[in-house]
Amino acid sequence: MAEFSKEDIDKLEHLYKINLINSCSGYKSANLIGTKSEDEISNVAVFSSVTHVGSDPALLGFFMRPTTVTRNTYHNLKTTGCYTINPIFEAILEDAHHTSAKYDGEISEFDVTNLEEEYKGDFFAPFVKGAPLQLAMEYVEEYPIKANNTILIIGAIKKIYVADNLIENDGFINLAKAKIATINGLDGYSIPKLKTRLDYQRPKS
Repeated sequence: MAEFSKEDIDKLEHLYKINLINSCSGYKSANLIGTKSEDEISNVAVFSSVTHVGSDPALLGFFMRPTTVTRNTYHNLKTTGCYTINPIFEAILEDAHHTSAKYDGEISEFDVTNLEEEYKGDFFAPFVKGAPLQLAMEYVEEYPIKANNTILIIGAIKKIYVADNLIENDGFINLAKAKIATINGLDGYSIPKLKTRLDYQRPKS
């Protein structure tokens, strides 16, 4: 079994280290976050750090890289207060991954990919058309991470749109039915299959 000490990791070639550390935490969620600027230029970008924060109130979080360079997603959600979360699914893998490219804020990733904007009601931020699950989010607060200058963004779920066939009788959303992807590292995409669901566990008597 390969072994890496902290000192070993610090000495690794840059790309090797990034791949190693990004993949060692396991499979991550694969989502497209949609925003729009005050000048109404849409933006969509891939994020693998969206995570559940709490159910009551319904909150989700995600990590933003250091803002030492322009981050269109961050700027847009801070100035407009809203954004969308749309899981990546099998049919859009390549276009979704391309949104990781660093485009100028005047260019919409929707215009350079086959991804399409979709708007619902009066919600300002764009959803990804065809996504079987779409979340309308409201910016709540943020926490700077001093160790590496990243930012934890906390948002409230304002509305959930989900395909009828994905919802089980107990409210569970079966993502496997929609071939929703997960990310291993920075660029490894998998389409998981649901193996089983287990009962709520209590201490053994």
